[in-house]
Amino acid sequence: MDQLKQTDPEIYKLIKDEERYQIESIRLIPSENYVSQAVLDATGSVLTNKYSEGYPHKRYYQGQRYIDEIETIVIERAKALFGAEHVNVQPYSGSPANLAIYFALLQAGDTIMGLSLPHGGHLTHGWNVSITGSFWRPVHYVVDRETQRIDYDAIRDLARKERPKIIVTGATAYPRQFDFKVFGEIAKEVGAYLLADISHISGLIVAGAHPDPMPYADVVMTTTHKTLRGPRGAMIMCRKELAEKIDKAVFPGLQGGPHNHTTAAIAVALKEAATPAFKEYGHQVVRNAKALAAELRARGFNLVSGGTDNHLILIDLTNKKIIGKKAAQALDRAGIICNSNTVPYDPRKPFSPSGVRIGTPAVTSRGMGEAEMKQVGAWIDEVVAQADDEAAIARVNSQVIEFCRRFPAPGCLLS
Repeated sequence: MDQLKQTDPEIYKLIKDEERYQIESIRLIPSENYVSQAVLDATGSVLTNKYSEGYPHKRYYQGQRYIDEIETIVIERAKALFGAEHVNVQPYSGSPANLAIYFALLQAGDTIMGLSLPHGGHLTHGWNVSITGSFWRPVHYVVDRETQRIDYDAIRDLARKERPKIIVTGATAYPRQFDFKVFGEIAKEVGAYLLADISHISGLIVAGAHPDPMPYADVVMTTTHKTLRGPRGAMIMCRKELAEKIDKAVFPGLQGGPHNHTTAAIAVALKEAATPAFKEYGHQVVRNAKALAAELRARGFNLVSGGTDNHLILIDLTNKKIIGKKAAQALDRAGIICNSNTVPYDPRKPFSPSGVRIGTPAVTSRGMGEAEMKQVGAWIDEVVAQADDEAAIARVNSQVIEFCRRFPAPGCLLS
């Protein structure tokens, strides 16, 4: 980065500051991870110079011979890894990918049925502040008040009543596995498409650590970062009979040329995800999440649904007499990074919710295991209990920095 340092020392310094921050902190945000140096190399390559409207061998510009090869490789790797009939690797991120799916399959005013945002769903699953909740008619299913888990009988009843055109399964803050087979049966019964948004869990799926939606869903969307450990992008996978509609919705429907440097980095990440080492990583993510959950539960934390089956944990801090944002800010000062989050049936507003959300993808990428999760749980307990004690927080932060030196952060040269 010598040239960047010379050209723009201000930006260079901020990048290096962020790099050190990522090295010296315990990153527990479930949607974050560390990519390999190889993925970073592809992301920062000369492919950012290319503009490539269209699809392989059907471009609107000349000079695409190498871009066509790269995009074809990505498509074939994704098809092999996920068992998909058709893959579009051009969406810029998950939100426009979901928008493209709705644009392809729905008419204005059709009904989208997804998990309610305060119960763990995503904005693009039909929430009212998103275009998906205003251009189409949204209805939402919720988790059971007692178990805090998805109630499939209630979902079936709601689907029969509302007759949605598409049912969305997937979440950003649901700590349990999804029964894609049951979702598929419900969608088929009411004549709906089934969209499986696996953005958070795609890495777990290819590792065999979470059930696979591909046999049951009409369309599967995933971002390529999070547990898949790639660059910031997305893929849409679908049945071959929907391929033309999906492709036209992505381009020219919603976007122009793909980001070729991202496409190449996705190829690298998919190659890494096809290895035995990645499969072990995916299972270790879940083992770490379960170990961290057990430690927190033993320390009196109230975990939504009682624990986790995947990579994330949702904590209701009401019994700890602290709001989520204050806890998250104190943990950040201690070098433990999470986010405040609503919990099901939360009496507080979304900007100042009752809970925090944590996850284990990034710490697992650094080589941390179950023993380290016990220590992380102890620090979380210490900070939450002393959120107003800056001396205690500083003491934990110094311990965290020393702890992190034992676990090199992939792609971070300073480590």
